Amino acid sequence: MTRAFLPLALAAAVAMPAIAGAAETPLPPRIIVSGEGEASVAPDLALLSLSVMREAKTAREALNANNDAMAAVIAAMKAAGVSERDLQTAGIQINPRYNYPNKPDGNQEAELVAYQVTNTLSVRVRDIAKTGEILDKAVSLGVNQGGGISFTNEDPAAAITEARKKAVADAIAKAKTLAEAAGVSVGKVVEITDQNYAPPPMPMNAKAYDAAGAAVPMQAGENAYKVVVNVTFELK
Repeated sequence: MTRAFLPLALAAAVAMPAIAGAAETPLPPRIIVSGEGEASVAPDLALLSLSVMREAKTAREALNANNDAMAAVIAAMKAAGVSERDLQTAGIQINPRYNYPNKPDGNQEAELVAYQVTNTLSVRVRDIAKTGEILDKAVSLGVNQGGGISFTNEDPAAAITEARKKAVADAIAKAKTLAEAAGVSVGKVVEITDQNYAPPPMPMNAKAYDAAGAAVPMQAGENAYKVVVNVTFELK
């Protein structure tokens, strides 16, 4: 009688799946919940976007007039305590302006009227109490476009940390409520992920300001930093 023998390597390969399957243990039941936390803090930084626009018959004349006006604005910023590192040119635009007269023959050929030069300056004001005064001086010295303002925080880490703690506490409370309703209890934390949401800027427009009056009134309010966490718990 003849016996058939499997090669040793093949026999081991056939036996391994059974052994591996026997060693696997089912994962414990889990629950995933989201928690939200929010912390508010007063802003300590004002961001201004100030533009000077000048118009002249030639681009050179318009640029010269713009340069003089912007130089006066920058000097006023420095005199008010704004440092060099907080002043940054955001862009310079030179655009021709055309007129389209209605002629008797119906031809509306474009006529070059002037050149417009716009210089935009980004300003960071670290002493928020001076924001209205600085903006008032800028408008008085020639800022006639832009005027966007937003209030932010240079280092919101402490507020975000507080919001994270609140978000995790909220997630734990939700998990316990859900587990209790299901007749089980919450076990250890398996995974945590989070997302931060910075407060949106609050834009304002310089055209609404009265440059002839006193310093522009400002209300900085508070910035609310929000954190959402997703927490996975084991269930007992």
